[in-house]
Amino acid sequence: MFEQFFPKEYLNSTYEIDFEKRYMDGKRGVIFDIDNTLVPHGLPADERALALFEKLKAIGYQAVLLSNNKEPRVKSFAEQVGALYIYKAGKPLPAGYEKALELMKIEKSQALFIGDQIFTDVWGAKRCGIDTILVKPIYPKEEIQIVIKRYFEKPILYFYKKNNQKSV
Repeated sequence: MFEQFFPKEYLNSTYEIDFEKRYMDGKRGVIFDIDNTLVPHGLPADERALALFEKLKAIGYQAVLLSNNKEPRVKSFAEQVGALYIYKAGKPLPAGYEKALELMKIEKSQALFIGDQIFTDVWGAKRCGIDTILVKPIYPKEEIQIVIKRYFEKPILYFYKKNNQKSV
């Protein structure tokens, strides 16, 4: 019932992902949400984010920031980390994800999406056939509309974890 919302993986942090392994497995582009995926909501790129994007470039990845936020926020962050970007992406609608693939000139099988929300990030990427990694939010203090979404994410995460325990 909830499988359409299940990520391929659920991890504690973007910063624990083994990007080298995924590159060896054929991934060539990473699409990121920004807020609470890379940094706390609204903050500029920090040292961890800057180091991550340098590492991704060194490995050979392309990166696109895909955000429902307005251009000033997304453009500023993209310039800091040296990534392409799409603002007001309309997640979970497929158009933004498809545009990200076009910008990177890769197939969906070569892409990886990383975000912290099920109903925008994961569901949208899955609708496009892009592998997803859901990460725990970096900072617990969030806007009310996100707090409400987190409430509805709880049963999905419960069944995701239950389902993955069986397969281990």
